[in-house]
Amino acid sequence: MEKLTKSVRFWLCATIIILNLIGCDRFIGNSGEPVERVSDGDTIVVKDTDGKNFTVRFACVDAPEIAHTNKEKQSKRISDRNQFTWGVKAQERLQQLVQQGGDRVTLNITDSDRYGRKIAEVRLKNGTFVQQVLLQEGLAKVYRPYLNKCPSKDLVQQAETEAKAQGLGVWSDTKFVNPWEYRSLYKKQKL
Repeated sequence: MEKLTKSVRFWLCATIIILNLIGCDRFIGNSGEPVERVSDGDTIVVKDTDGKNFTVRFACVDAPEIAHTNKEKQSKRISDRNQFTWGVKAQERLQQLVQQGGDRVTLNITDSDRYGRKIAEVRLKNGTFVQQVLLQEGLAKVYRPYLNKCPSKDLVQQAETEAKAQGLGVWSDTKFVNPWEYRSLYKKQKL
């Protein structure tokens, strides 16, 4: 019996050493969902376990808009340029965060919206709460109409309060229009 136990211990230790040398990810798989694309500052496209893409809209926050059409990209209106400049900054920061997380995120899906997007709290493999980072840096604002559906509402409110107090990101810009207000104004102007 003692020989069997020593043999089992030997092979267990050998297996652990081999897995550490070649990397466990090869056998266990990467944790989280692979991110296919960062659409803007608060939306990503993720691949599910069946290889199908789905869109994830960030719970709790609203990031500045980015230009989607050529007309928007060429707009000379100050409100458009301002919104899109901050939108690009938020998108670029989100891309950096996703890359730092190995292009994988962990989702806590809280809802879905009328466009079929999943609404989720998004974390990197190391536990970094992406919405919290964007808010702390002033690259997003808390979206209060759905705050009660946000499991981490205290964290996001605190992050926004800190950025506002320090005048970071959009909080430093007196001409910045909240994304939800910008969308509302823009839709009215298009009609």
